[in-house]
Amino acid sequence: MKGKYSRSFQIALSAISCAVASAFLALGILSGYLLALGYLVGILALMVPISKQFYLGGFLAYAGTCILTFVLGAAAKFWDLVPFIMFFGLHPLVNSLQIRFKINRWLALAVKAVWFIGTLFAGYFMMVYGVIGGAILNTQFYQSIKNYIYIIIPLAGALFFFVYDYLIFRCQIMINSLVYRIRK
Repeated sequence: MKGKYSRSFQIALSAISCAVASAFLALGILSGYLLALGYLVGILALMVPISKQFYLGGFLAYAGTCILTFVLGAAAKFWDLVPFIMFFGLHPLVNSLQIRFKINRWLALAVKAVWFIGTLFAGYFMMVYGVIGGAILNTQFYQSIKNYIYIIIPLAGALFFFVYDYLIFRCQIMINSLVYRIRK
């Protein structure tokens, strides 16, 4: 499939994907209220080059998205971009490589779950010991769960991840069918 597309088509599709992902991610981060929408559209946009099996283009679109989003204003709220950099932006690419190289789905699911939980712990440590840590440490909610946080993050994270991974696979199938119609 990859051989029938010109190099300029691959670059254009990856660049459009990067532009859409960057714009929505920057909008989501800067508004604060649209962060989940920005992440979702960013993830879906990064699936476009992957659907044509442009793996290098997909990775470069991811890298460009992270850099452009940072430049477009996410530098002020860098902590909101970190989960996308660490996990959410790379996850669709890893899923497609899992399928391409026929990696055992249960093994891949376990490795990706550990990766996701690691991202949650990194986010937790950045929040608590980072710039905004003082505000979080003084809340009554944090005080009530702080003794159980090392149990809550892996359990809740794993449950969320299993649902998320399934839904992202379904979204990739949907994007594949939509992008399949694109001709040169």
